Amino acid sequence: MVAARITVNGEVTPISPAAPHTTVLDFLRDRGFTGSKEGCAEGECGACSIMVARPGINQPTDWVAVNACLVPVASLDGQEIVTAEGLGTLDATGVPTELHPVQREMAIRGGSQCGYCTPGFVCSMASEYYRSGRCAPATDADADAHEADHEHGPNGFDLHSLSGNLCRCTGYRPIRDAAFALAEPSADDPLAQRRAQPAPAPVATEYTLGDRTFRRPETLADAVRLLRERPDTVLVAGSTDWGVEVNIRARRADYVIAIDRLPELRELRVESDHIDIGAAVPLTEIERRLDGTVPLLAQLFPQFASRLIRNNATFGGNLGTGSPIGDSPPALLALGASVVLASADGEREIELADYFTGYRQSVRRADELIRAVRIPLPLAPVTVFHKIAKRRFDDISSVAVAFALDIEDGIVRSVRIGLGGVAATPIRARDTEAALIGKPWSAETVAAAALILKSEGTPMSDHRASAAYRSAMLGRSLEKLYAQTTEAVLS
Repeated sequence: MVAARITVNGEVTPISPAAPHTTVLDFLRDRGFTGSKEGCAEGECGACSIMVARPGINQPTDWVAVNACLVPVASLDGQEIVTAEGLGTLDATGVPTELHPVQREMAIRGGSQCGYCTPGFVCSMASEYYRSGRCAPATDADADAHEADHEHGPNGFDLHSLSGNLCRCTGYRPIRDAAFALAEPSADDPLAQRRAQPAPAPVATEYTLGDRTFRRPETLADAVRLLRERPDTVLVAGSTDWGVEVNIRARRADYVIAIDRLPELRELRVESDHIDIGAAVPLTEIERRLDGTVPLLAQLFPQFASRLIRNNATFGGNLGTGSPIGDSPPALLALGASVVLASADGEREIELADYFTGYRQSVRRADELIRAVRIPLPLAPVTVFHKIAKRRFDDISSVAVAFALDIEDGIVRSVRIGLGGVAATPIRARDTEAALIGKPWSAETVAAAALILKSEGTPMSDHRASAAYRSAMLGRSLEKLYAQTTEAVLS
């Protein structure tokens, strides 16, 4: 097996002697790439952003921005990354001679003050700069439509690409101005040209230092075999949760298995009666490949952490942690989803409503992993996701509520309601569902059901919200849904 190595700004660099738990950020800084900074070590500030070459959705390679502070460097064995130092033009000695277009726009428009966050902004912005399909509008009418959308620039720049980057000096107006001023990459731009070549394929990895090992198996069969042999294994996909444990709580694992590049976990298939979403497909990729065909998920994705997190985070990881405040479980519960669990003995399918058994506990055995999330078709006609948090984006839910209803001739024919943040596990609001089914979709029905919804779960008080507030938000959420559906009918 070839020694673990990573290509940084075009130069192949051995990972050794970094410890298996070492993050990409620490690896880079130890080797003099100090543009990436540690601000929060939790994936919230984006000061550590870098770009990774990954298989593209509409082209052979996409440049994807990720939080270097969360990703184990061993998980990028055989992969290719670009840091802020790798942008722009360098001479033979590595001295910059010309700024990258993103760097230039940030400079001339005053998008940087203290500069601590700037390299992270630049990498996130460069990832969006190279995104396939981002382009200036072809007509004045298209330009007017872009300008009317405060989340997209007239050049097609998606501001959500910067939602995981924080700045407390400059303010965001000049940064936005820099983003909206970017033209298309030039034909001779090497990073633009790189997109036409395939991204590096995943390589089998066994990286051991001392008594700790990082493994990347080639196949699902290899992964479940290792799981059976090593029940103490920590599974890592996007590492957006485990990376925080490593950084903030100094957690270490004797044996880690990376499952993020397993082909069997990277599939997304739309069948006649269901949609299968591989447990290791990043949320950004799901969002772009589904392209709004599952409206409830389309509402969820922009509110799930930040683009930087969604570029790595997966449904498998969000469900696997068993957190009661994860954003995806309420939506998937409302969609009637199930999880496909795989082990050396084969597969079994469990309804998500039966998956969680207690706080961060589930029916998944130690020798099993989540292979896929399965969403039945057809979808409910009325779906809404409400997230109550202190910030609109990039925040943890105080309460999350997802609704999926079929209303025919003014009567509620079917309903599923998923709740997060109001119990030890994500739950279905069964009593409220029973109070709605077969009833007229009216203000009276909703008012009565809202009282029931307020009593669902066992909410607690913490630094995010009181139990009384959480209960009140449940009832308000149903009332808001009724108002939204009534407005839709009237319009």
